[in-house]
This record gives sequence, structure tokens and C-alpha cells, in this order.
Amino acid sequence: MREPGLDTHDWESEWAGLEEELESSPAETLPALGDLAERMLRERDMPLGEESRDADVEELVGTFRAARDVSDRVDRGEDVDPGDVAFAIESYREIYAALMGDVKEA
Repeated sequence: MREPGLDTHDWESEWAGLEEELESSPAETLPALGDLAERMLRERDMPLGEESRDADVEELVGTFRAARDVSDRVDRGEDVDPGDVAFAIESYREIYAALMGDVKEA
């Protein structure tokens, strides 16, 4: 069993590295942001494949799904509008902030 703070430290380190990569290659970094967000959500037992009765959880998961759709299109090499890329990046930032806020409040 891992210590509770280890995931948080790993996520912060990985996120910081990805933020640096976003400066030079936002679209190329998007799939890695999506992977990190998905790992974080799964670690927090968020229902990614089903609906939740908790409106806040459902909103967070819905945000993830919309951003992940853009990430998947980028990953497949499709031509994706830069505005969609920016939307996905901001969505992943919201997810990260929400989950890290939950960790710090616990």
C-alpha cells in the first residue's frame, strides 16, 4: 500500500513537466494530460464509464469526457481546431485543480 501523499507528489511532478511541454507543443502534450487526468480520476474512484448521482462528480467526469474526446482526435492525427485544443487543456487544468483541492482538503 502506498502512502497517501505519494500519489499527490507524483501528480504534481508529472503535471509540472506537462505544463512545461505545453509551452512548446500544446496539441502533442494533450494526450499525456488526458492520461494523467484519467489516472487521477480512477484513483479517486470516479465513475468514468457510468453516470453518478453526485452532480459535482458527474460534472467533473463530463468535463473529462469532453476533453478526452479532443485528446483522442489529436492522438489519432486528426486535424483539430486550436480552440478545441485550448478547451481541452483548460478542462484538464480544471480537473487537476479540483482533484488536488480535494486532496489538500482531506
